[in-house]
Amino acid sequence: MGDYRKLQVWERAHRLTLEVYDATRTFPKEEAYGLTSQIRRAASSVPANIAEGCGRNGDGEMARFLGIARGSVNELDYHLLLARDLGYLQLSCYEHCAAEAQVVSRMLATFIQRLRQPNGRHPSPVAESS
Repeated sequence: MGDYRKLQVWERAHRLTLEVYDATRTFPKEEAYGLTSQIRRAASSVPANIAEGCGRNGDGEMARFLGIARGSVNELDYHLLLARDLGYLQLSCYEHCAAEAQVVSRMLATFIQRLRQPNGRHPSPVAESS
């Protein structure tokens, strides 16, 4: 597949992960091994699975890892909602991160769909950065 760092979806997921790490710095200390850990793990799993998929052989394996990444985005979306409802995230931070998670999820879905097309052509706006 090539260099995962050139994929727009990876760049967006990586930025979201950095934002999530920053946002969770203010979570209560008693959540260090609970929600803080879970939300960070879910966030970092997204770009990590995109990167791993790029190191595998063929579009089928890439699509499988992108599917795993999409599952992690959904998990992250729930953890963000939970953090908001527990009062750990300000509404503006929640709205921004949740919106970014949805964008990444849609980008992943589009990329998976394109990988599964018979001609295997990758969408340049989603797959590669300029």
